Formats: sequence, C-alpha cells, structure tokens
Amino acid sequence: MKTYRDIVGDGGSNIVEQVTAQKNRLKARMDSVRHIVAVMSGKGGVGKSSVVVNLASALALQDYSVGILDADINGASMAKMTGVRGQALETGETGVMPAMAARNLKVMSIDLFLPDDSTPVIWDAPTQKDAYTWRGMMETKAIREFLSDTEWGELDFLFIDLPPGTDKLPNMLDLLPQMTGTIIVTIPSELSQFVVGKSIRMAMELLRTPVIGLVENMSAYMCSQCGHEEKLFPGSMVEELAKRHHVPYLGRIPFDPRVAVCADEGSFFLEKHGDLPATIAIEQIAHRVGEFLKQQRSGDTDLRRL
Repeated sequence: MKTYRDIVGDGGSNIVEQVTAQKNRLKARMDSVRHIVAVMSGKGGVGKSSVVVNLASALALQDYSVGILDADINGASMAKMTGVRGQALETGETGVMPAMAARNLKVMSIDLFLPDDSTPVIWDAPTQKDAYTWRGMMETKAIREFLSDTEWGELDFLFIDLPPGTDKLPNMLDLLPQMTGTIIVTIPSELSQFVVGKSIRMAMELLRTPVIGLVENMSAYMCSQCGHEEKLFPGSMVEELAKRHHVPYLGRIPFDPRVAVCADEGSFFLEKHGDLPATIAIEQIAHRVGEFLKQQRSGDTDLRRL
C-alpha cells in the first residue's frame, strides 16, 4: 500500500490545473457582476430568505439586472419563493442558464436539480457517517460550481442567500474575495439580537468587507382593519444594536401575512401589494442598499447620514 509520501506530485490527477481553471472561471463570471451581496443571519427563523427575495425584486422592479444564488444547500427555498420551481434548466455555450423569474430575475438553487419537493439533499458516500465528514466540503464545492458554471451574464446585483449561522463565512471568503458587502437580518427578540451580534462581529472581522447594514424583520404587526401597530416580539433595540457595532441600520419591515402568501405562490409581494407599510419599508431599504453601494464606489460608505 502506498502512502502519501510515496506519491509524486498530484499522482496524475491533474487536480492543481483543475482547481486553477475553476478559480479562473469563477473570477471571470464574477467580473461581470457589479455588486455581490451576501445576506446572512445569526439564527434561523428570522425571515432572511424572504428579505432576500423582496430586496432583489425591489431592485428588479427598478429595471436593475439582478440574480439570486441560494447558498442554503439543505434548506433551499429560493426556487419556490421566486416561482421557478420545476423550471427546466438549459445548457448554454459556457455553462448552465439560470432559471428566470418575473422581471428577468435570475435564480440558481440546488432545488432546481431535485426530482420533487420532498427530495432531500443526500450526499453519495459508502455510509451517511462518511457523508457527514465530507458534507461541508461538498456543499462548498456545490456553491463554487453554481457560481462558476452558471451563465449569469451582466448583473448589477447578485444576492447570495447564506444558510443560518456563521460557519459558512470562511468558505465564502475563499470563494468570493471580491464580495461587495453583507446584509444581516434579525428580528426584535433579545435572543435573536444576542446571536446576530456575534454574526456582525464575524462578518466585520473575518470577511473584511463592509457591512451594508442591519435589517429588522417582522418588527411589528399592523392591523389590516385599523392600522394599529402591535409588537410581535419583546425587545425593540435593534437600532441600538446597529449603533453599538457601528453598522448602518437599514430599517424595519413590519410583519404582513401576505408576504408569506406571495412566497408560497412564488409571486412578487411588491408587485401585488404596492401601497402597504411592508412594501414601503422594503422599497426604502432597497434604496438605502443602492445608495450605500453607490457611495462605496465613490469611496464614502457612511450610510448613517442618509
């Protein structure tokens, strides 16, 4: 039996050239994207994916070219939320064409490769214990292939919907060293803010890219009959959390059950409900994100003046 010390070079696998070629392909793809924005949260259940879809659709409705990469491999939801679940993918000259949602929103998700809605992502291995050992590496490889093998074309914005937690951030830094910035989503609860505070520090210290801002989701419930506002969660100091960590506070989005209805339908909430408090809040946050990125290009990233 040979050991690693007995193998000269890469053992004839040509692995170095393969990795180099994929890195070059990834860089070439991302060079056509003006802004790469990762959206993250410290914990699940805060509506992060909903925020991604609504921010992306707000910008698409303004005639920007927008794409979404669903990087939550085991909890993929973008295909359903954007209405492209079941859409057949086509192969172009240099890669796979992304699924096309309304307003030419481009979407890539592992869900588009699964045979039906009940199919889980299970990695092929002699045993699932072995699969668990290699799962992180395989998920990173899948995300790399989605980024490098998808014909994204020219994009103004590419939103990357990260899974909950911070363990995937080092991998994203390796894949996308030219990332424009991050958006962090929380809800008003004290527990969520406790965890999200760690995510802010992680994003600032590890990614070393600007934190575009903090979004407070499901901030309150608005009565559809009288317009009265009631808190959904105890605590309301998200703006203070942003100030404490010296990151911009992008705004608060009130809870509206119609957001969930549109996600289930795969339709754009902003397009169907143009005059609601949640719609106005999302549009304002999208505007602040756009202003932040414009200022970043001119060397001024202080959004707190806006």
